[in-house]
Amino acid sequence: MKKTKWNKFDAAWMLNLFGTAVGAGVLFLPINAGMGGFWPLVVMAILVGPMTYFAHRGLAYFVLSSKNPGSDITEVVEEHFGKTAGKLITLLYFFAIFPILLIYGNGITNTVDSFIVNQLGMASPNRVLLSFVLIAVLISVMLFNEKVMLKITEWLVYPLVLILFVLSIYLIPEWNSSMLQEFPTASGFLTTLWVTIPVLVFSFNHSPAISSFTCSQYREYKEFDLTERHIEHTEKGTSTILLFFVMFFVFSCVLTLTPEELLAAKEQNISILSFLANKFDNPYISYFGPLVAFLAITSSFFGHYMGAREGLEGLYLKMKGESVNRKKLNYATALFFLFTLWGVAIINPSILGLIESLGGPIIAMILFIMPMYAIRKIPAMKRYQGRFSNVFVTIMGLIAISAVVYGLL
Repeated sequence: MKKTKWNKFDAAWMLNLFGTAVGAGVLFLPINAGMGGFWPLVVMAILVGPMTYFAHRGLAYFVLSSKNPGSDITEVVEEHFGKTAGKLITLLYFFAIFPILLIYGNGITNTVDSFIVNQLGMASPNRVLLSFVLIAVLISVMLFNEKVMLKITEWLVYPLVLILFVLSIYLIPEWNSSMLQEFPTASGFLTTLWVTIPVLVFSFNHSPAISSFTCSQYREYKEFDLTERHIEHTEKGTSTILLFFVMFFVFSCVLTLTPEELLAAKEQNISILSFLANKFDNPYISYFGPLVAFLAITSSFFGHYMGAREGLEGLYLKMKGESVNRKKLNYATALFFLFTLWGVAIINPSILGLIESLGGPIIAMILFIMPMYAIRKIPAMKRYQGRFSNVFVTIMGLIAISAVVYGLL
């Protein structure tokens, strides 16, 4: 097989997928993942790379398997599983992603408001006006053509990667061995792994952008085999940079703090950067914290918007059952998202975290289980049968779902 070469198009999508995965959750990941100690974290770091790559590759294969090349995930679901199941899965897909979009609309308002008050020392702006301007700007970016949107995401992700990396290195002199000396029992070790796997799955999750990514790759390369190779190539790059930059940041934070301090950060319900800024009384970290949060939320917003828009438009087309003007539909969905996100940002509810955790099992089902089921049952996907990675993805998906359900109960 001919070696696939890197090009600007693949690199832009790699950064877009990275940006989709690295949402505000990365600022809480060191707290959630580090609570169980250092050694379970090492095993997680070994597992999460292959999990991320194989699961997202499987979902991209699923989208690519349509007999109508360029179909999005909502159309492929209906083609493979029939109209009723298609509507149900599209509905679940939308409701798994839409709440996260609500969280980001609310989160970006809180982040900017907090920065204006705490870092700039100014009065809190009018929340109604602030939230409208921020959300309207984010959504208007999504109305540009694909190349403009990818370019804007690139500009956001470069500083995000750089700041995460610089902060990880900056903390190295503060590393201590307190975490290395904590040895959990065998049952404690396995329990920690079990309940932390969903945290890692959702911190590395970029499934909302996979359908748009796959369709975009097909439009660019036009041949099935060539598209498939570039998808694998780009997804491998995304998983690698996610693993390196995110886990380096997690390890650096965890080695800087003691288990007691991580517990205190969790109880205070603040991000790891806010906790570090307070601990070291460091103005740089207190300024970088909101900047990382702003970049992470904005870049992740774009990827989740693509998935939510696809789900909503797919539902509308399935209910309508006739051809519609896609441009008009695009503007209509943009208005729907603008007003719903704006409304939630004004209300500023505290229940959003719960909604996100409820979407967790659905995301895991769509990302891990559905493509693996399709590989076994759908003739168009028979070419992917017999791989060990299929078994691995199915097992990790079932573990993630069981741990999320356990956490909710």
